Amino acid sequence: MAETIFKKIIDGKIPCHKVYEDDHVLAFLDINPLSRGHTLVIPKEVAETLDHLSDESAAALGRVMPRICRAVMKVTGTSEYNILQNNGRGAHQAVFHVHFHIIPKPSASEGLEIGWPLGSLDSKTAETVAQQVKQQIAADRP
Repeated sequence: MAETIFKKIIDGKIPCHKVYEDDHVLAFLDINPLSRGHTLVIPKEVAETLDHLSDESAAALGRVMPRICRAVMKVTGTSEYNILQNNGRGAHQAVFHVHFHIIPKPSASEGLEIGWPLGSLDSKTAETVAQQVKQQIAADRP
C-alpha cells in the first residue's frame, strides 16, 4: 500500500492542527472543512478500510470518538453533527487510510449535505442475509 497523506501526518512529515493523540489514535482538523471544527480521527495503524483494521485499533477509536465529539460540539456551540466514514473508491473514500469525519451541523446550509434514497427489505431476503452475516461473524472470531 502506498504511503498516504495520513501516514505522513502520523510520522510528522506533514504538519496538522492536532486536537488529540494517544498510542493508537490521532485526531486533527480537516484542512478542507465542511464546517467550523470539522475533525478527522484516524488510527495510527495503517489500514485502507475499516474491515482491515485490527480489533485493538478499532476499540481505541471507539473509546475516544465520543470524547472528541463532545469537545468539538462544545467548542463549536453545536449540538448536531455527522460522523462519516467511507470505505473504497466507489463509496467516496479519497484517502486510503481508515478515517472518521466529525462534521458539526450548525445550520441547514453548513456541514454535510446528503441524500438518502430509501429502499425496501422483504422478510425472506432479510432472514437470508441476517443468517449469512451471523454465520460469517461467528467464523471470523479471533
